[in-house]
Amino acid sequence: MKKLLKVALIALCVVFVGNFAKAQSKIGYVNANQLLDMLPEMKTLQTQMQDYQKTFSDQLTAMQNEFQTKGQTYEKGQATMTDAARTAAQTDLQQLQQRITAYHDNAQKQIEQKSNELLKPLTDKIKSAITAVAADKGYNYVLDSGQVELLVAPPGDDITAAVKVKLGLK
Repeated sequence: MKKLLKVALIALCVVFVGNFAKAQSKIGYVNANQLLDMLPEMKTLQTQMQDYQKTFSDQLTAMQNEFQTKGQTYEKGQATMTDAARTAAQTDLQQLQQRITAYHDNAQKQIEQKSNELLKPLTDKIKSAITAVAADKGYNYVLDSGQVELLVAPPGDDITAAVKVKLGLK
């Protein structure tokens, strides 16, 4: 009986301490994507990314034009080709299509990698500003309202404006 009473008392204490600790947590939210779009460095980054993507798209366009030209030539001369020539032309077209697909996939990976590389300093800057504002205002947790759908959120816990000030944005 004594053991049961002790266990019940300990469980009750754990519940009260958990509720007390939960009541002390302060949660805020911020729209990090909005902040990222407002940074002046973002325009430069977008221009750099467009130039970087253009190098790949120009090469891809050239490869696709070559494929179309070879495909049209094949279609026109297909009736007069020998079986060996027809098979060689089909193989050539298939290999070219595979090269185009591989080039496109590789370009997408490189573009994503370059984007992440260029965005990292900006996201680090925003994260440090959010951390500083959260510490100043006493927030234990800060959610990104651009990533999470907040169904109910008091306007007082939106720290986006304070982070804008910290970053020097209007």
